[in-house]
Amino acid sequence: MKNNQLLLDLGPLIAFLAAYFLSGKNFMIALPVIMVTTCIALGVAYMQTKKVRVMPVITLVMVMVFGGLALYFDNPVFFMIKPTIIYGLFAAGLVGGLWFGQYFLKVIFEGGFDMPDAIWAQLTWRWAGFFVVLAGVNEFVWRTFGESFWVSFKLFGFLPLTLLFAMVNLPLMMKYIAKEDDSPAE
Repeated sequence: MKNNQLLLDLGPLIAFLAAYFLSGKNFMIALPVIMVTTCIALGVAYMQTKKVRVMPVITLVMVMVFGGLALYFDNPVFFMIKPTIIYGLFAAGLVGGLWFGQYFLKVIFEGGFDMPDAIWAQLTWRWAGFFVVLAGVNEFVWRTFGESFWVSFKLFGFLPLTLLFAMVNLPLMMKYIAKEDDSPAE
């Protein structure tokens, strides 16, 4: 199921990338592809799990809004600023949650880790900072290198950076991995 979820999460991005390059780098052809495949991926994920995950819904809304603006105004910049806004919102949401004593990462990991609040707070600050850095990187990339490079960087830049950052934080989290109670009930 996890492999299937990864495909559902990455599928729209891969479809966008393929449509962009197969259409001769036509951004306005690739945009409807990512919009439609994001809707399909969310629908398939719901049919499989009967659960709605928050992050894919936020992504869907942002893809539809900024993709729609880019198509309406015939200007890909509207879509290229989407990651900046999403990463900024994620960072603000994480910090805002801390402000109110909530650890949104705890909700996202759905009980997979049994960490003390101090560790959740530390992890939250790390991810919030990372999202701010990603927002800055997105702005730098699309403003400096242009559309074609930005399209490739969406998959071959942001994804590896995020995976690397997650791996760097994994040792902190692994010692708190939640273990199911295997003892028989009496």
